[in-house]
Amino acid sequence: MAHDHASHAQSAQSEQPGGFWRSRYALGLLVFGAVAGYFLWTEHRAHLAQWWPYALLLACPLMHVFMHKGHGGHGGHGGGSGVSEQGTGQDSKRS
Repeated sequence: MAHDHASHAQSAQSEQPGGFWRSRYALGLLVFGAVAGYFLWTEHRAHLAQWWPYALLLACPLMHVFMHKGHGGHGGHGGGSGVSEQGTGQDSKRS
């Protein structure tokens, strides 16, 4: 009595190729979120406006922290990305 569960899993995946974000439930969730966001914005805009300068000031250090992944951070911790690689540019190929 061998029962193959793999065939059931494959057939279930083939019925919904897009997953949750392509379903009608996701569309309903997005519409509900848009309506809720609109009402939150219109009702609370007056007393949230006083926090915009602080939000902008907070955005600067947060962007600094989270965007350092793109260029390797401070101090050359990358191992081998120091002065020795600068000598392998176009000038060293000419000689």
